[in-house]
Amino acid sequence: MQIFFVASTNYGVGLTSVCMGLLRVFERGGLRVGFCKIVEQNQANDTGPERSTELVRNAFGIESPTPIPFTVAQKMLAEGRGDEVLEEGVRLFHEAAKGKDVMVVEGIVPTRKVSYAARVNAEMANSLGAEVIMVASPEDLDDQELLDRIDIHARVFNSVQGEGSVALILNKVAKPDLLARLRKKASSLAPEQIKAIGSIPWNDEINAPRTFDVAKKLNARILHEGKMKERRVERIVLCARALVNTVELFQPHTLLVAPGDREDIIVAACLAASNGVPLAGLLLCVDYEPDPRILALCNNAIERGLPVMLVSTGSYETATNIHRMDREIAPDDLERAERVTEFVANNLDSEWLLSRVGEPKKRRMSPSAFRYNMVLRAQKANKRIVLPEGSEPRTIQAAVECHEKGIARCVLLAKPEEVAAVAETKGIRLPAELEIIDPDTIREQYVSPMVELRKNRGLNEPMALAQLEDNVVLGTMMLALDHVDGLVSGALNTTANTIRPALQLIKTAPGYNLVSSVFFMLLPDQVLVYGDCAVNPDPTAPQLAEIAIQSAESAEAFGIDARVAMLSYSTGTSGMGSDVEKVLAATQIAKERAPELLLDGPPQYDAAAIESVGRQKAPDSPVAGRATVYVFPDLNTGNTTYKAVQRSTNSVSVGPMLQGLRKPVNDLSRGALVKDIVYTIALTAIQAATTEQ
Repeated sequence: MQIFFVASTNYGVGLTSVCMGLLRVFERGGLRVGFCKIVEQNQANDTGPERSTELVRNAFGIESPTPIPFTVAQKMLAEGRGDEVLEEGVRLFHEAAKGKDVMVVEGIVPTRKVSYAARVNAEMANSLGAEVIMVASPEDLDDQELLDRIDIHARVFNSVQGEGSVALILNKVAKPDLLARLRKKASSLAPEQIKAIGSIPWNDEINAPRTFDVAKKLNARILHEGKMKERRVERIVLCARALVNTVELFQPHTLLVAPGDREDIIVAACLAASNGVPLAGLLLCVDYEPDPRILALCNNAIERGLPVMLVSTGSYETATNIHRMDREIAPDDLERAERVTEFVANNLDSEWLLSRVGEPKKRRMSPSAFRYNMVLRAQKANKRIVLPEGSEPRTIQAAVECHEKGIARCVLLAKPEEVAAVAETKGIRLPAELEIIDPDTIREQYVSPMVELRKNRGLNEPMALAQLEDNVVLGTMMLALDHVDGLVSGALNTTANTIRPALQLIKTAPGYNLVSSVFFMLLPDQVLVYGDCAVNPDPTAPQLAEIAIQSAESAEAFGIDARVAMLSYSTGTSGMGSDVEKVLAATQIAKERAPELLLDGPPQYDAAAIESVGRQKAPDSPVAGRATVYVFPDLNTGNTTYKAVQRSTNSVSVGPMLQGLRKPVNDLSRGALVKDIVYTIALTAIQAATTEQ
């Protein structure tokens, strides 16, 4: 097992964020990773569990033992019982490290009250036999002061552990050339002494707390909660000037700070919110609650989610308190935790880190590795994906994110002015290069090709033109003529409306007779493939065999070793009936069509998923207890199971991804989140690249 001890050179470097980035790097490498915080170090006003341990548990599903309480550790150190602290730390570590390939241990953060942190960290790292990673942040230091701080901490570790290379991560870096400047100034930053493995830029967006967190830290009284757990504070405006000079600052993600008697500001803010501007919130000061008649005018804004809060401090004191408060990630803020984790991981030297660990004994596809590889492969594919629901807000936001991350070249089918209006209302910044096509300008060019494709069905030009009024049909024709590489729809349209044009105009791939679907189930410790959970209600045995082969191909296309379980209520021939016989027949057909495939059936779900049960119920099966692809006998079973697993394990399901079509078309749930649409676009891009190959 490889152990990394992560220690900060000063307070406020973002130590836990860096630890989460390291965890993500190792997860992507298919490693079983664990986390441990030796000594609890919550803020004075925190009364809940230790923050780092709780955040990692919520974000990664990694269980860690409760750290030593800070007051207990400090008392033991003061009494000269440092060895006991180290012994307890080693015990906690081994409790957390069971069954892991790599461990990330978070050290004590130095503060004015904890000047001994460096020495304790060095002794703990030495006790664990850990490799040290220091985390430093420039803050307000000049280059020489930062170098001196790094050198001092490196010397402390070397004095305890002996001379050797210490790794360094720079966090919250405002200027990209910082590392190069430091290397010019100091020979100690040579790789053989201090190996720099990451320089993480400062990023305003991922450092924006929720309005809820700001209210909690200020002990604000909540007048109207609104969407305070969803909205984020990216900027603060102190409304001290006249309204005419302030109203232009009422922008999305802005927290407005004003005295409670500024009725003009209150009404103007509520008008902006009523018109769709997603303000972070309205924070009223001086403990002055507005007249109820004024608040009554704000009902529409409040219904749209505007948070309204009240504090007793004055305006300037309140603004100062906000700027001074720490920006730590709240343990329940999983959205921000995920964004920070990905951002940090993408700015670390993954190759060096994974080389220090070596190959895992048993590689697995973790959810984070799946998402990372999916985005990476989509970026390499560089495909053009059409989005027929081009003016739908979530779709616009997903297209912007895909554009910014290079996941795909999205095409929004919508009138440009409608897209611009939605973007302005929702606070979405539209890149100039994002492609928006007015359907009215291209519709007629697809009439003749569509008539040709459907001539055997008696389609004429007026009928084709009428059908092309539907943007899904228009987008499908763009795909049929190779003007785009894939299509994603369903945020507004039904599954039938998305699939029907594809069946009529794209048709099935060679060798296949039906279209089916899979969900990628991102469980806490691995990714499984479920098929078919969305399309075919009661497939026949030959159809079930085809679904199994399609699902196995989809799994392999996304880096998952396919071990296919043809599920039933009976394992083997322990129970009989027409449903079991159908699965037995489908298994035989699939084996004949794809003899190289690791496939068996029927097992029950537990025999397919749990190794001990699989050994007992199906000892000779090549997939029992370790299946990665689960083929359900009918839609009722599949859809019910995927939803039950998703909800009961609080897991993410990516899909449904349609399979069996000649070109990729994918359907969305009408309740899809922005990230769901982004992942579906990435899936579609990869499918397009795989189809070409």
